[in-house]
Amino acid sequence: MAKQKTRKAALKRFKVTKTGKILFRGQGKRHLKSQKTKKQLRSLKQMKEVRGTFKRKIKKMLGK
Repeated sequence: MAKQKTRKAALKRFKVTKTGKILFRGQGKRHLKSQKTKKQLRSLKQMKEVRGTFKRKIKKMLGK
């Protein structure tokens, strides 16, 4: 049986923590920033956790 290959696109977008959480950067911080409040922009800096059934799919893509 062949080894599980990592999807490079997924590797660039997601980060797995030591405890097994999968984090990603949210959308909405590329452009049109002048309309957003400073509070919104600060919250967009933080990474968000992947939840639900999608988490299992991403773990498989990352070869974990």
